[in-house]
Amino acid sequence: MTSANHSLDADALLREAEAETGLADYGDDTFRDRFALAVEQLRKLKLDEAGQRAAAGVCHWLLSSRLHFFDDHQRYPGIADEVIETPLFATGEPRSGTTLLHALLAADPANRSLRFWEVMYPSPPPGLAGADDPRRAQADADWREINAMAPDWLRIHPYNDMLGDGLPECERSWAFDFRVMTPTAWWRAPIGMFVGGLPTDPPAQYRIHKMMLQHCQHGRPGKRWALKGFHGPRLRAFFDAYPDARLVWTHRDPVQVTASRIAMAIALTRAFSGRVDPQEQAAMHLAATRAGIRDTLANPLLDDPRILHVRYPDFVADPVGTIARFYEFSGLTMTAQARQAMLGYLQDNPGNRHGKFTYSTDLIGADIEALHREFAPYRERFGLDIEQR
Repeated sequence: MTSANHSLDADALLREAEAETGLADYGDDTFRDRFALAVEQLRKLKLDEAGQRAAAGVCHWLLSSRLHFFDDHQRYPGIADEVIETPLFATGEPRSGTTLLHALLAADPANRSLRFWEVMYPSPPPGLAGADDPRRAQADADWREINAMAPDWLRIHPYNDMLGDGLPECERSWAFDFRVMTPTAWWRAPIGMFVGGLPTDPPAQYRIHKMMLQHCQHGRPGKRWALKGFHGPRLRAFFDAYPDARLVWTHRDPVQVTASRIAMAIALTRAFSGRVDPQEQAAMHLAATRAGIRDTLANPLLDDPRILHVRYPDFVADPVGTIARFYEFSGLTMTAQARQAMLGYLQDNPGNRHGKFTYSTDLIGADIEALHREFAPYRERFGLDIEQR
């Protein structure tokens, strides 16, 4: 990744990316203004000179990647003709088992999932890449750097040991759209886990997400996509983009969700920014859980027939059986080959392979019994017991 030589100046960063690539089409008339807002958010963090240089370098990488991505869609017109048919998606609150669910779906040889090297370095289309394409090695090196900076993340999220072949959430496709500042794009900048503050536009976000799937499918034999993201709050735009999608939605005791996500946020914020206020993280992520639960219960598409709701304890007790139920729900057959691949993944990749991730509800800093009462309507809606740990 080229490092920008100047501080955080949106216009200068845009000019540098355009000069280096010889391109100027960002594929969206609103993009320049949105990028300026993202830079303003970075400036509010009052980074020191080294931090500003690092953040400017990430901006340069993402801007250049975006320019090449949209240029590819002009150079390879067949990309737009790629059909994304009957994709499978997993969703749920953070720390509710969706990453393991995604990993098992990806193990099925009939499915295709996005890989980190593809979304980190998408140009030219990954389907046209040879086995020795250097982007794979670059993404592996990036992930070794990430894992060295945040060793606790492997305990929290052991799937990071897949390095560049790992499985990004759908939100990672919005990194160069400056809709999110995920650590998997921003680990080199000392901003920690940056949550909120950027403009959202679900229909526009799913347009670029679908373009990414078409981009990565181009030049490859057709397969069914299997993906994971936090799609619950955006269901209307999600189903507008993928009307024939099927969605499996896991549900877990919100108190345990909150405690686990706070522990993760503290670890990652400390690793990537060098500082952390645990109380601030606790308040932020308790508020996020409350908002997520409230939005779920009020969601007008909650009972859409394309959604299968699954209890987290049921998934943990029988992961492959749960996916077989999802396949049946989706009109698919769980083949013997798929079942064997999923069972093999579970055997070869125990969840504690990098050490056990532990956390306590004490991290929440609130009255736990009061939270149980507050979240009772959600537990009742999805048949959840209070999770004992």
